[in-house]
Amino acid sequence: MTRKRAFFAVAAAAMISMTTPGQTPQTPHKWAIVIHGGAGVIERKNMTPEAEKAYRAALDKVLQTGADVLAKGGSSLDAIEASIELMEDDPLFNAGRGAVFTAAGRNELDAAIMDGKTLNAGAVAEVTRTRHPISLARAVMEKSPHVMLIGSGADEFGADHGLEQVDPSYFFTERRWQQLVKALKAKGKPIPPRPAGAPPEPKEPISFLQPDELPAAAWPDESQTHKYGTVGVVALDRDGNVAAGTSTGGTTAKLYGRVGDSPIIGAGTYASNESCAVSATGTGEYFIRLTVAREICALVQYKGMKLQAAADEVIQKRLTALKGDGGIIAVTPDGQLAWSFNTPGMYRAKLAEGGKPQVSIYHDEP
Repeated sequence: MTRKRAFFAVAAAAMISMTTPGQTPQTPHKWAIVIHGGAGVIERKNMTPEAEKAYRAALDKVLQTGADVLAKGGSSLDAIEASIELMEDDPLFNAGRGAVFTAAGRNELDAAIMDGKTLNAGAVAEVTRTRHPISLARAVMEKSPHVMLIGSGADEFGADHGLEQVDPSYFFTERRWQQLVKALKAKGKPIPPRPAGAPPEPKEPISFLQPDELPAAAWPDESQTHKYGTVGVVALDRDGNVAAGTSTGGTTAKLYGRVGDSPIIGAGTYASNESCAVSATGTGEYFIRLTVAREICALVQYKGMKLQAAADEVIQKRLTALKGDGGIIAVTPDGQLAWSFNTPGMYRAKLAEGGKPQVSIYHDEP
């Protein structure tokens, strides 16, 4: 080999490797995504065929939306925001338009997002006017020096940064309003005035699939199904970065500015490339006390536990021992996927690059 040819051979090899001595060439990570739409007393006996079909279709649509972002090289944060925005616009889920009501007859929305690469995080609580709380949480993370904003200040921040604002009546759905009325009557509590801007109360029971339009003879009992509802997404992108996002309308008939675990970093939402990304749903008070999301990641990071084992340790043992209920979804930078819940059901779905989508609802499903 001539000197000239040898020089070009060495140069070509160096360009192909693009690594420092001792390293191996880097290959793109395979992307993955896991979503949840809330956990609770979700049982076949309480679910009409139409309702089950609607939920499965909605979960699949959200899953594919996030997967498309990741497949095109989008970031885990982008996939999470796109997926959760879709659920915030879907009245099937307790987030955004479809959120449950407080005891005062208000929709108060919470959300959080966290970047596993940088540990940057943003959260909002008691939002009443920003259409997409998850986008507001991301704006707080990326465009403010703070981690959490609440109430009118959070909405004002969103408006200042160009996020769509809506009248509070936008979030109203008849289905959730009647759920509040039923819960308050059961407790002997006063029923608040019907919210300003809400449509007139229907004369007949509402339809499940079109809650503000068609009358129907059968309306599923959701007093427990959405009592602890929340939506969330965790994702792994092709750069190997994980992230987590969560959005919720809270609990039906909650009192006096109550905030649950969803916007609390480490409780209902957490992500770190050193361990995993977690989004939770359930009785928030217990998830806060146990710092459930961070605890699962700590078991992965410091005890070297596999993701599923860590999730089960916290949910099936520690949470259950405190008599808390709910579940989580999670993903690691090396592509482990997991979900764990101690309720009869959890709306959930997952997909990894090269695999097949899985959509599940009940406890006896994989």
